[in-house]
Amino acid sequence: MITAGDFRNGVTFDMDGQVVTIIEFQHVKPGKGAAFVRTKIKNVITGAVVEKTFNPNDKYPTAFIERKDMEYLYNDGDLYYFMDNETYEQLPINKEVLSDSFKFVKENMTCKILSYKGKVFGVEPPNFVVLTVAQTDPGFKGDTATNVTKPATLETGAEIKVPLFINEGDEIQIDTRTGEYMARA
Repeated sequence: MITAGDFRNGVTFDMDGQVVTIIEFQHVKPGKGAAFVRTKIKNVITGAVVEKTFNPNDKYPTAFIERKDMEYLYNDGDLYYFMDNETYEQLPINKEVLSDSFKFVKENMTCKILSYKGKVFGVEPPNFVVLTVAQTDPGFKGDTATNVTKPATLETGAEIKVPLFINEGDEIQIDTRTGEYMARA
């Protein structure tokens, strides 16, 4: 059991039969009246985000989410296949479960599969990936203004903004959480 007074970012608990995780929290102690906890919570199964206030003494059962490393193998239509590296079992996951950041994942990369009571509800790609630039316009000599970017298409088909000095065939590091260029690899 966890009390609302112990809420921190990333804490997962069961509320009214729904598994939710804390995105933001703030302990509020007004001059008059009782203290309360203002939160922004996300339903881990549906992805819905709501704001809710709690009494600091409210108690909720802790929910344990299983995070398992699995290797992405291939996709077949709307099904994406992942392999457990220990048992070599293959797990098909529907396209709707994948997040937007999955566009940076290529075959044979290891991802975290998130499940609750055996039901898969999310796939977390690695935080940083190295991909090859498949197509981008050339940068011209003299285009040296600071923070100037150009669009680039990566080997996975994802499009991001890169600095002007990046050329086709360059390997670059990308932060999958933000979708931003980090550095040359």
